[in-house]
Amino acid sequence: MSKQAVSLSDRKSYSATLSQVSKDYMSVIGIILLAIIFSIGSYVKNGQQYFMTVSNWKNILLQSSTVAVVALGQSIILLTGNFDLSLGRVVALTSSVGAILMKNVGMAPGLAILIMFAIGILMGSFNGFMTAYVGIPAFIATLGTQYISYGVAKLLTQATPIPNMPESIGWLGRGYALESTIGKIIPICVIIMLAVYIIAQFVTSKTKIGRNIYAVGGSSEAAFFSGINVKRYYFGTFVLAGILATFGGLILMSRLNSVAVTNGQNYEFDAVIGSIVGGISLAGGKGRVIGTMFGCIFLITLFNGFSQLGVDPFVQDVLKGVALVIAITLDVLRNKKRD
Repeated sequence: MSKQAVSLSDRKSYSATLSQVSKDYMSVIGIILLAIIFSIGSYVKNGQQYFMTVSNWKNILLQSSTVAVVALGQSIILLTGNFDLSLGRVVALTSSVGAILMKNVGMAPGLAILIMFAIGILMGSFNGFMTAYVGIPAFIATLGTQYISYGVAKLLTQATPIPNMPESIGWLGRGYALESTIGKIIPICVIIMLAVYIIAQFVTSKTKIGRNIYAVGGSSEAAFFSGINVKRYYFGTFVLAGILATFGGLILMSRLNSVAVTNGQNYEFDAVIGSIVGGISLAGGKGRVIGTMFGCIFLITLFNGFSQLGVDPFVQDVLKGVALVIAITLDVLRNKKRD
């Protein structure tokens, strides 16, 4: 083979690698661009820098940590070709139950947290059973679970916030690593977010379970004929999403030091936007879960920047809808190009 042919092959390989990296980590590039744009905008509007500060980025990461943990469950469900509309309301339900047990009943936090996770598993199991074994479309099954979760949360709390969570769980959402050495710089919930995503990325990319999840999402029929129990994977991913939604709710109630039925509101849609921006495809079987974390940070950075620039909150809701439509459109176009 000539040197020219080898050189051309190397260039094509490099180009393909660069293209794949840009697709998988487009959200990282987006975060950097947003940081530059909002830094300039913040300085122009306020006369000094408010965006590129340690406290602001710490706030962005704190907000991202709860959304990203919930979004991880959504992204794994998306990899199988399904969708969960109930995750935000499961956050509200499980945290409401935990708050009532700890504050009103006086139950030990450890036992209350176990019950929270049991409820999260129950809701995930219901979604998984209805989707995998009954055959109801995930959109319908999880929409029903969304209303059930929200209704029960309102009944339990009477739509009244429950403040002042026990100090024994405060470290989870408000604690800092190495606080005595470097101060309040590294939030524990951010470390938890990183750890959860590192584990998830390893499992989905390096284990048989992960390969089967991608196979199910790529073609459930082909996966079935290759010996994969497709229904079991559908069921299992919904259960995992219920666990992660509960975990996200626990971190959120600790960070806010209170619980309300609005906890987790619209998280299911934030999770979808974060997943798609992070490279997960709605069609299933494509994308890296680690990208979802960066996608969520991108989303929180975007709206943090809007707040810094004084954009009306109602306008931000409109922009979030626009972001969802754009993210889905990009995913559709990306899949057409690959096909």
